[in-house]
Amino acid sequence: MKTALFPGSFDPFHKGHEDIVNRILPLFDQVVIGIGNNTSKQYLFPLEKRKAIIQSVFRQNKQIEVAEYSGLTVDFCKKIKAGYIIRGLRHAGDFEFEQSIAQINQSLSAEVQTLFVPCRPELSAISSTILRDIYRNNGSVIEFLPLSARNLI
Repeated sequence: MKTALFPGSFDPFHKGHEDIVNRILPLFDQVVIGIGNNTSKQYLFPLEKRKAIIQSVFRQNKQIEVAEYSGLTVDFCKKIKAGYIIRGLRHAGDFEFEQSIAQINQSLSAEVQTLFVPCRPELSAISSTILRDIYRNNGSVIEFLPLSARNLI
């Protein structure tokens, strides 16, 4: 079984994330959306809410699993038998940052490969950081969220 991990904090999970998952589905038997717990981050939405949002988006798809994890992403890959880490890229800055992480992950676990998936141009401006800022300042983020997640925020 060919399994990929799409890791992130997903705070919040938005249309860009949804698009990446939908585009990689034909390539894998299983996609695990891994909600990482980074102790140095302060999250806007609690883990349970982030997990519920993602599960609501993909509730009809048996190919997708949503899981939470802490620690090294490559260690979680080994645990779930994922041979691939999927990372979405919005722009060149993302590539430079993600390439460094991919190279370190490769040295930690040679059997786990990182695949970069560029986002669609119309979604490239969407980031969780920007959405959190809008939300904290009482703005609406609804148009940037997957349809089934809109009533959960």
